[in-house]
Amino acid sequence: MQFSLHLLSGLKRIQYVTSNGQPNAAFEALFADRCAIAHAVQADSVVSQSDIVITATPGTGAPFSADAVRPGTHINCVGADTKGKRELPPGVLERARVYADDHAQAVQIGEMQWAPDLPCVELGSLLSGTEQLKRNADDITVFDMTGLALQDLTVAQMLLERARTEQLGTHVPGTW
Repeated sequence: MQFSLHLLSGLKRIQYVTSNGQPNAAFEALFADRCAIAHAVQADSVVSQSDIVITATPGTGAPFSADAVRPGTHINCVGADTKGKRELPPGVLERARVYADDHAQAVQIGEMQWAPDLPCVELGSLLSGTEQLKRNADDITVFDMTGLALQDLTVAQMLLERARTEQLGTHVPGTW
């Protein structure tokens, strides 16, 4: 986590909500020397004040209402990774420009299973330049991240190499 925060030097404030309603001291410690961090109880309030929302829940329901998502918000959906799981309330995808790591997989197990006919741009198309990122200041954007092993391994290798080059992180000896 610290390496990615190193790349987000403009990050000023993090607000987070937990499923049990209690602050998480270990989570807060990860950010304490980088930016202001505060636990919040009301998800709608946090979402309505946020430029970027990251959902990483194990639940099957949306933790906030569609009305809380304001124009210009970007949402990374991490937790909807199984058929029947949902992190976004009805109506958000329909208001958003949707991006996914893999469209077919997102329709099967991601947020797009709830709106399979919506247009979607795949991450690979953006990276290869066959599609252009189109985002106006008032657009709501959603990245439906269901997870692809090859992408995970490629990104992990890149991050490991950068961390070694910049001497970031802690080496943990092991057989892996």
